[in-house]
Amino acid sequence: MHTRPNDKIMYFGTAKDIKRNMILYFLDGVSFPPSMALISMATVIPFFLEQLNASTFQVAIAATLVLVCGFIAQPVFGSIATRTRVLSQTFGKILLLQRIIFLAFVLSIPLFAHNPALLIWLFLFFWGVFNIFAGSGTVFNVPLILKLLPPDKRAGMRGVGFAIGNTIGVGMTALIPVILGGIAFPYNFVIIFSLGLSFLFLNAIGFLLMREHEDVEPREPMGVLEFIKGIPGCVEADAAFRAMIIMCMFLLVAISLIPFYTLYAIRIFMATEYQVAILATLAVVTNAFGNIIFGFLIDRKGPQIAATLCAYFVIISGALALFANSLFILYGAWVLIHLGSSCYMKTATLLLGDVSPPGKSPLYVGVLMTITMATSSIVVLLLAPLLENVGFVLLFMIVFGCGAAGLMVNLFLFKKQLARRVELDIKNTSI
Repeated sequence: MHTRPNDKIMYFGTAKDIKRNMILYFLDGVSFPPSMALISMATVIPFFLEQLNASTFQVAIAATLVLVCGFIAQPVFGSIATRTRVLSQTFGKILLLQRIIFLAFVLSIPLFAHNPALLIWLFLFFWGVFNIFAGSGTVFNVPLILKLLPPDKRAGMRGVGFAIGNTIGVGMTALIPVILGGIAFPYNFVIIFSLGLSFLFLNAIGFLLMREHEDVEPREPMGVLEFIKGIPGCVEADAAFRAMIIMCMFLLVAISLIPFYTLYAIRIFMATEYQVAILATLAVVTNAFGNIIFGFLIDRKGPQIAATLCAYFVIISGALALFANSLFILYGAWVLIHLGSSCYMKTATLLLGDVSPPGKSPLYVGVLMTITMATSSIVVLLLAPLLENVGFVLLFMIVFGCGAAGLMVNLFLFKKQLARRVELDIKNTSI
């Protein structure tokens, strides 16, 4: 998007607006990671379900709901995003409603603690609702970032914000064993989840404070059915986007299996709440370093590099976990898969700025998330019963294989298709 000198004013608002929105996105990075350290599908939630004697299949359902509910919601939120005039205001209100509903469940946990079987299913229901609303995240956030922030300011400062947020998250994870060990069940989890939600409420308010200008190239309004009908044509007509979807499918499958690393630690190495807290701490510290390093790297080199790094981290993590004979070695595999996850989050958002045509980013985001999340959901659900019979070796073989497949698609298909797209754009511009 390197065109005229006035592009920053024309496309992203005034210099004052850009600065304000950069600060708010910085604060978005500060407030979000601490919440995810406390309401974590990777650590705290599997431990919560283990305390309720949940089965492997129920843990798998919880992990799958993150994906299934997310992709089910894509057409609805994608349609809303194409029709709303002020993305930031609509997004902020959606986030506030999400937090209020889940807080109501959290505060009701003590009422159902005497019936663990019922509490498990109540949790799964409200966790599903929570993740339906979470499906709005990329559909709104990616177009907002592309609209409000210049290309050279989309990752670096946000990365610093996320690094600070992850540092705060380290402090939050240090509280996990203290709260779990020092306060009786279920009030310990009520406190942990409520503390996480307090950060999420602050996060939602930030979007309501953003300054958003009129679209230079308006989004194409689409109803829900029209959005769904547009998916096949969108994929069929765009070879670069098609290659990106295939690459992201493999990478997201691997990253979606992170909760099973925690389950592996608990069931094979008998990890306690203190060791689960170590996993949570390692996750947030890794994300802190990852967001700083990868954020500025993307600003300098472009988002494609994140996709390549993601695949390498996933491959090495799967290989290391396959031969892990101690919790210490598993820690190393855990750090690597989280580095891959950090890279993937940037791949799946910022890379769409290079791929999606003007005005169609909500559709492209929705299509990408719908297809990749659907695929990952199927794999996670099918894997749960297999783990009971085959063991965790299969888990890490899938992680390794998906990383390798994602790397091959990236190097030999996606990059070539994207290069052809750039050549065509240059030719069309020069005509």
